[in-house]
Amino acid sequence: MRSSRFTFKQFAIEQSGAAMKIGTDGVLLGAWVDVVDANRVLDIGTGTGVIALMMAQRGGAQRIVGVDIENGAVECATNNFLNSPWAKRLMAVQSSVQDFESEKFDLILSNPPYFTDSLLCPDSLRTMARHTTSLTLEQLDASVSRLLEKSGRFALILPTEQMERYLALTQLNLVRRCDVRSRSGSETIRTMAELSFDSHKSVAYESLTIYEDEGQQYTAQYRELTKDFYLKF
Repeated sequence: MRSSRFTFKQFAIEQSGAAMKIGTDGVLLGAWVDVVDANRVLDIGTGTGVIALMMAQRGGAQRIVGVDIENGAVECATNNFLNSPWAKRLMAVQSSVQDFESEKFDLILSNPPYFTDSLLCPDSLRTMARHTTSLTLEQLDASVSRLLEKSGRFALILPTEQMERYLALTQLNLVRRCDVRSRSGSETIRTMAELSFDSHKSVAYESLTIYEDEGQQYTAQYRELTKDFYLKF
């Protein structure tokens, strides 16, 4: 039987209680986002808690909250937090972000549901985790705008088409963008964005390629970004 435990360099994730397991998207976002001056961090749709744990490893944030609508995910994240070196700085809360009441945060992150047009999964928990039935992009943006400090930043990862939709509707301003490709000649499959209330005269545009053009070897760029987390790097 395949183990449900995923081990990183400084922490481990038990995934059995969460509807959605660890994927590349969350790890990319957690490794890429700027954590400077982020003392209070919110992870929307925390799932296993992997992004929150990456924030605890990377920065000095004293309060890191993972919020999720699904009870199994909150239990899973709570256990992973308690078994980490940073248990006192982490907590998981069961709530939709639309109903979540809290102080404001310096940094908010999300690897949100994005399957807006595909058939619903027969598993109701995976449907909540994967589809925008429980959190639309509009609801996400309104919640972030309510919970983000005026000087804070919001970072998320989405399929590029969905990111273009989000950037067209958001009340925030783009600060930094990274387009992700599986190989150098392929289309962009994901986009990461960092936004703030302040408008910026210049936006930092970046790109990331995961695999070398031949075979399954990871690029030096991908290895460099994720080397503090993956055991194989």
